[in-house]
Amino acid sequence: MRRSRRWFGWVGILAAGVGCGGGAKPPAGFRVALITPGSIADAAWNAGAYAGLQWIKDSLGVEVSHQEARTPGAQEEALRTYAAQGYDLVFGHGFEFQQPAERVTGEHPKTVIVVTSGERVQGNVAPLVFRIEEGTFLAGMMAGALSKTGKIGFVGGIELPPIKKGYEGWVNGARRMNPSIDSKVAYLNTFDDASAGREAALAMIRLGVDMFHHNADEAAKGLFQAAKESPNVFVFGANADQSELAPDRVYGSAIIDLPRAFLAVAREVKGGTFVPKVESFGLAGGVIRYVSNPRVAVAPDLEAKVTAARDSIVAGTLLPVPPS
Repeated sequence: MRRSRRWFGWVGILAAGVGCGGGAKPPAGFRVALITPGSIADAAWNAGAYAGLQWIKDSLGVEVSHQEARTPGAQEEALRTYAAQGYDLVFGHGFEFQQPAERVTGEHPKTVIVVTSGERVQGNVAPLVFRIEEGTFLAGMMAGALSKTGKIGFVGGIELPPIKKGYEGWVNGARRMNPSIDSKVAYLNTFDDASAGREAALAMIRLGVDMFHHNADEAAKGLFQAAKESPNVFVFGANADQSELAPDRVYGSAIIDLPRAFLAVAREVKGGTFVPKVESFGLAGGVIRYVSNPRVAVAPDLEAKVTAARDSIVAGTLLPVPPS
């Protein structure tokens, strides 16, 4: 199922139909809000969350709202505003929302706040944990086997725990196929600067890196551009199927099916069955997946090895990131 490709089109078509959360108090009824730390046009993390919000609106017939909040202060204020307005469910989209959500839940205990990539339960705050390292491990296996130089690279936005874990899965997967693989990593301190993503990638390309992965949202568009400018350089997409960003330079993507996860939570909250707990999603439930790009050929025996590793991860006999 290649649902994530439709996120690109949905963002542009539907953006005008979602309120920003300000103005007069909305009418009573079940309401769901989303706060993203960056643009919903990033073709990745934030776009997937916005698509999830639309699934909730269309499937449950409820009112939804979206705000973009890039700074910690703005993120906490947006959470507090939605809770004060009586929204039933608010998604804070990213690890950085955990502490602000914990402060707001003490003031507004009736609002359920779900933190994607969060880490703990407090009050009515519940985290969705995405074991993205299970998907990045499979991407890393591909990269380790396909690299001609023995050098791979990773570009991250901000060095947050879930992003670091995704990077570890990527490296461990590559070293499963090539134990001597050389891995380079750069954190940009931003998720928004595509030029910074491009420059970081070009610096690694000059060092011989020919396979890239990322978790950098909008900034990663610069990475894809650098790959397109450089012969024999390939990128593995993150959070969404990103093959359309560089159709002949993407072997595959480690994706998170955010719409499926968001809708499952919203159904529970609306149905009155929600209990705050850590919700963890991986390959086994289909929320995390590695999807190949059919336009870039890979040897069948390599595909078979990746499929076998996937089955082992689901069975619990292979840990992409062993416990520390």
